[in-house]
Parts: sequence; structure tokens; C-alpha cells
Amino acid sequence: MSKGSFYFQTYGCQMNEHDSEIMAGLLADQGYTPTDQRDEADVIIINTCCIREKAEHKVLSLLGELRGQIEADPNKVVAVCGCMVQQEDIVPKIRKACPHVKLIIGTHNFHRIAEYIDRIRETNETICDIPTEELLIEEALPTMREYPFKAFVNITYGCNNYCTYCIVPYVRGKERSRDMVDILNEVRALVADGVKEITFLGQNVNSYGNDLDDPEAHFPGLLRAADQIESLERIRFMTSHPKDLSQELIDVIADSRHICHYIHLPVQAGSSRILQRMNRRYTKDHYLALVEAIRKAMPEAALTTDIIVGFPGETEEDFQETLDLVERVGFDNAFAFAYSPRAGTPAEKMTNQIPLEEKKDRLARLNDLLAKWSLKKNQAYLGKTVKVLVDGVSKSNDRVLSGKTDTGKIVLFTGNEEAIGTLADVQVESAQTWVLKGKLVK
Repeated sequence: MSKGSFYFQTYGCQMNEHDSEIMAGLLADQGYTPTDQRDEADVIIINTCCIREKAEHKVLSLLGELRGQIEADPNKVVAVCGCMVQQEDIVPKIRKACPHVKLIIGTHNFHRIAEYIDRIRETNETICDIPTEELLIEEALPTMREYPFKAFVNITYGCNNYCTYCIVPYVRGKERSRDMVDILNEVRALVADGVKEITFLGQNVNSYGNDLDDPEAHFPGLLRAADQIESLERIRFMTSHPKDLSQELIDVIADSRHICHYIHLPVQAGSSRILQRMNRRYTKDHYLALVEAIRKAMPEAALTTDIIVGFPGETEEDFQETLDLVERVGFDNAFAFAYSPRAGTPAEKMTNQIPLEEKKDRLARLNDLLAKWSLKKNQAYLGKTVKVLVDGVSKSNDRVLSGKTDTGKIVLFTGNEEAIGTLADVQVESAQTWVLKGKLVK
């Protein structure tokens, strides 16, 4: 008999998505049932992000919406977890403005969520547990994956880079690598369970193993070992820091059987002066040299990136350096954002903060250039037959299937739902800025 139903609202990166999958697995393991109807759920869990101010506003707005629902049914439990609540100023704000939130739990101890929810439903107490120190990595936790044929696999937790704009090291803690044996055993178990594609996750996958005593535990070695696992069709990873991307890693990807020729390599800015202010520890020339090495080893590889505009002190000349880099690299896609100050980071206290209107103007100009290159890159696929891992039905048309190529391109095509979870050959007939469209090759 079910203890009740639970609903997840997840904000942020793939790491947060995977945390939600684990928490869902823990709740299901203890007798709770998932639902995709928030209003019907007995337990509502909000997994938060704090990378940008907008994400915080969304969470606080949602909590306000839920207040009336909880007042109408006091037996419902609202829980808030994730990066946002690891910030010192956020928890008092939530407790004051949202007394209907019964559980606040951090990023280091979310594996206790089922235990805490059971306690709250028995006693009606409010629990706030935010460890300030990193706990030991918990292995072999149950997971409720979104897709039966795709899975995330954490290889590191936390971050040691301390980019001046970023809150992650303060809320996720210092970098901790999992043992390589544990990672590979998890991948083998996932493959045995029908998984065709895995994505290795870490704030900086390239520095995997730096904190371990095992000299064989490094990211190129991990990828090389995973590539030998039978029946694993695709290997992806997120995210690579340019300062740690090695020629060895490029060669491993180029020579592999199953590692996708897709690299997400956040540049953040094209001005070496701004990169120094960001504490990124590479220059524009170093980044361009990496791109050249990738293109030499894998001419067909897709490159995507993250870019911040309007960082404190960024001049128009600095911004033009970013536009120049984008033009020279020709990214397949990019996530571009206007700088958002995060409390507790060095950049928040920097002088020469850029006015909002100026940031918006630069973002619009950057996005125009990025869209031009995205369309150009997609048009290169016209007439080609690509192999697509079919994810599911298109969000806008239930007669159209959607999937991704090895290079991360979204492909839409008409097909039978029986193809979901398989690798299908699709001939590209049209190319738009963000998607490819084609027909199934039988």
C-alpha cells in the first residue's frame, strides 16, 4: 500500500535533475508513488538552483502559490532542497515568508529525504537540516530515471575552481571524486538494466581523480574504460573546464567507439582581461588553441558553450572580443546569459557593475550571432543520414518523434512510438536554427 504520492519540481542543471531522480528513487523505495499532477500530490518537493537570480525568484514565487493549497490541505508536505537553500541568507527568508514549508534539506544530505518526510507526516514537525560540511559520498542509492534507456552518472561532486561569479563551490562544497571502480560498476549495472546512453556528470569532469590516491583514476582513463563496456551505445559528459582539457582527452574521444563527438566547453567570455577577472585561468588564445586541437582530431565534432555578458568591468571592446571569438569558433549552440550578481561571490563586490539595459543590449546582439551560427551548422546536415537515439514524442506534435544525434542535434521525424529508446537512421530534409527535420530511413 502506498504511503502517498510525490511530485518533483526541478530547477537548474543536469546535476540537479539527477539529484531529483535519486530522491524520487529513495521515496519510491520507501513506499511513495510518483505523480505528474502537483495539485494531487501528498508531498511536493522543489529542487532548487542558485546559479542565477531568476531561478531563486521562480522558487519563491512557486512557494507563494502553494501557500493557499497547503492551507486548504494541511496534511500536504512541501519540501525545499538543493543549491539555493545552502546559501546562508535564503533559509531565514523561506522560514519567515513560507511557514507552510515543512522540510528544508541541503545538497550534502538529500539522501535522508524519505526518512525526514516520514517523520514530518507522523509528528507534523518542521525540519531544517543544512550541513555546512561535505558528507561522505553515498553509493548504490536507488534511482528513478526519466528514461529507461538513458542515465546520468555522477563522477564528482562539488567544485574547486572558485570562478568569481559562481556560487557553486559555496553550495556544493569542495570537489570530491567517486572511486573509479564504483563508477564503472554503476555503468555496467545500468547497461544490464537496458541503458544505451550514459552521461557522466561533474562541475568539472576534466579534473576527475585529482583528489584520489589512485594514479589510474583520471578522466581520460575513465572514458577509455567505459568505452570498453559491451552494449553501451553512447557516452556523454558535462561539463568540461577549458583549463583542464588535455590533448590526451581529445585523443581518447577521437579514437573511441562510443564517446559522442560533442563537447560542451564553456568559454564565458572572449576577452582575456575579463577571463582573468572571472578567475577562469585561461586566455582567449588558449581557448582558440583547444578548439583547433578538437577540430583537427574530430572535424565533425559539435562544440557548444556558455557565455556571460555584462560581467563587472566589461567594456564594449571586451564584448567585441566575445563576438570575435564566437565568429572564429562557430559554435553549434550556446547558452548565453546576462551577468547576475550572486551574494557571497567576489564578483558581487566588484566595481563597474554594468547597467541592466546595456547587458540586455549585448545579450540580444550575441544571441543574434549565435543563432546565425547554429543555423549554419545545422544546414551542413541537409541530405545526410544521421543516427538518432529516439527520446520520445515531440512536445508540439504527438505524431512526431524526437531524438538526438551523436553530436547533440535535436531531430524531429514522423515515426512509430515503438522506435522510442532505439537508435534510428534519419535522413535530414530541412534545417532550422535549433532543430533538424527528416524522414526515417527504413
